[in-house]
Amino acid sequence: MRIGAFDIHEPVPELREPHALVMIRPWVDVGNVGSLTLRQLEQHFGAQQLGQLARPGTFFDFTRYRPTVRFVGDERETTCPNSVVNYAQPEAGPGLLFLHLLEPHAMAEDYVDSVVELLAHFKVSVYCRIGAMYDSVPHTRPIVVTGNPGTVQPRPEASPPFIQQSQSRYEGPTTILNTLTDATAKMGIGGMTFMAHLPHYAQLDEDFAGTARMIQVLSAFYDVPTSLAPTRRGTLQYAEIEAAVDRQPEVKALVARMEADYDTRYPSAPAEDAPSLSPEIERFLEDLDLGR
Repeated sequence: MRIGAFDIHEPVPELREPHALVMIRPWVDVGNVGSLTLRQLEQHFGAQQLGQLARPGTFFDFTRYRPTVRFVGDERETTCPNSVVNYAQPEAGPGLLFLHLLEPHAMAEDYVDSVVELLAHFKVSVYCRIGAMYDSVPHTRPIVVTGNPGTVQPRPEASPPFIQQSQSRYEGPTTILNTLTDATAKMGIGGMTFMAHLPHYAQLDEDFAGTARMIQVLSAFYDVPTSLAPTRRGTLQYAEIEAAVDRQPEVKALVARMEADYDTRYPSAPAEDAPSLSPEIERFLEDLDLGR
């Protein structure tokens, strides 16, 4: 079945007032926070593939998003980068669409129209975009998530997450996929946005502390166990950053200034969320000669 430019697998599932959880690469997916978060949720909910772009080369430049080659047995297989849509229907609550969207290099309006057509076909009720960006924030404080849950209320049994609600005043270059937010608003689809702010001096390929923080936020709105958040891996990563900072006086002084600025900007940040090391991690770091 074809919906816009997407090839959808049949039989097409019936989803209950679905929410679309969306990440956009490479824009605002630093540390792969959006990608890792969706993968964790998909694994938890047992998501299945719904579809992908029928001809991704219509929209993507494969000299910028490179195809990959691997061997399956003795057969060589080439896989092209694509925008993929997965789905799950939890026992309770709304159905879930997981949209892994790549930014287009061509035919951008048609690409956006196809995503809008997909959302309309499945009668999506909430469009939730997640991601991460680098900011002048210290690794020694709780990771701030800015954004707005819109009219979506946290689950009654959930603790309200620490979100710095804000309306962006940014002006300048952006992604064409921002027009998706405008289109969904015109369609009457509820909107949520969550953006994790990560320390710019500690750029990790996979930031598990940022991922854990994002999952904690989403668990207030979706039935996600706290154990799903990769907290221990994030704590270990940031402990290694702390050890590296301790060896560089200039960076340590910079972090101290960021801490003072953070404490002024976010006085309500819960201190208990600050990274702490378990005895096992302390011993591991000592073995690596990275102990604090």
